[in-house]
Amino acid sequence: MLEVHHVTKRYGQFEAVSDISFSVAQGSIVAFLGPNGAGKTTTMRMITGYMPPTSGTISLHGRDIFDDPENCKRQIGYLPENPPLYPELTVWEYLEFVASIKQVPKQRRVSAIQEAIEKTNLQDRRHTLIAQLSKGLKQRVGIAGAVVNHPSLLILDEPTVGLDPLQVVEIRNLIKQLAKEEGRTVMLSTHILAEAEEICEQAIIIHNGRIMASESIEKLKIDRKEQFHITVEVKRESEKIPSLLSPIEGILDVQLIENGAIITTSHDCREEIARLVVENNLGLVGLSQRVENLESIFLKLVK
Repeated sequence: MLEVHHVTKRYGQFEAVSDISFSVAQGSIVAFLGPNGAGKTTTMRMITGYMPPTSGTISLHGRDIFDDPENCKRQIGYLPENPPLYPELTVWEYLEFVASIKQVPKQRRVSAIQEAIEKTNLQDRRHTLIAQLSKGLKQRVGIAGAVVNHPSLLILDEPTVGLDPLQVVEIRNLIKQLAKEEGRTVMLSTHILAEAEEICEQAIIIHNGRIMASESIEKLKIDRKEQFHITVEVKRESEKIPSLLSPIEGILDVQLIENGAIITTSHDCREEIARLVVENNLGLVGLSQRVENLESIFLKLVK
């Protein structure tokens, strides 16, 4: 539903984003990742129509965002890292203002605001001044403003930054809930890679203005895996492990630990290791493989 095609953004001689292309499917939750200064915020601002690219095209449901801005922007909800809230307004007054500038039809405005408040669990705060709300509640108000127009694409820039652990869990659950509704697509920018791995299905990694990877997180883990690290635990004679593994091809390193060893291999050979340990009567207690996570993949790509 979202297509970014050969997009470049320059500020004078500086190229913030360089010839990037990626696509996002309808109903998916996508992590948009990169170090500071990588081009994430610039890209999100171009997707929302806030600023045009120097070259390239961005289309939503097949419509170019800058050729048909009004129709496209009606389908987008955006939460910047610092939500532009007005502290002198109540929650309801703020959402009324946002609904009006997003051109939510007048006959639907009250029900749309009521629905956004219910989705973000702000029923008890609808008449509270925004200035009196906690950081977590203000973030909920920002999300309510982003969804009040029923967007098909929701873009969230660091939605959990500065929140306490309980608030982080609440916002994560809210994002999952919003993604399930109406086949909505969510694009999430975050520096917390464990959060991205928990919530998202796809990852787009950008570094120095260029796309380093754009695929499902599970596929990233499989495709980028260069080595396997297998831990074997035994009851006795762990010092025999290096010699008994010699018949297995692809063993790169064996590091003895208390009651076992950590084995580095070029392929997944857990079955062969288990068979040899059992045949040599070492008393197999456990066999586990260290799983590659999104953080380790990210570090490899940006280094």
